[in-house]
Amino acid sequence: MNLAPLRDLRDPATPSPVAADDSGRSAQRFVVDVRVCRSNRSSRATASGRDIYAVTAPLLVEALQRILNGRARGNGVLAAGQAFDARDFLGALASEAITLTFEAAVPVDAGSTAAR
Repeated sequence: MNLAPLRDLRDPATPSPVAADDSGRSAQRFVVDVRVCRSNRSSRATASGRDIYAVTAPLLVEALQRILNGRARGNGVLAAGQAFDARDFLGALASEAITLTFEAAVPVDAGSTAAR
């Protein structure tokens, strides 16, 4: 994340998102792209969709359900990746609101940017 979106959020002149259809969701798109390199291998996961704010409530409800039914790991303050199996958690959210892709671990060329 960079500072430009944060400035937009605080700027009173920034217009509110406008519903793009009957669902009430805006046309704004989001992408979260994560690449992990370990032992010269690289794995990648991508979550994308429309209107990140429409995904926030289902994400929180899924987390709360898992906490209440004992499916959370650990105690105290934890990041979602510590408390839940990431693939299973994101898979539960996959729908028309969010698209997930996972790329299996592949060897990383020592000269590639992914190796840095």
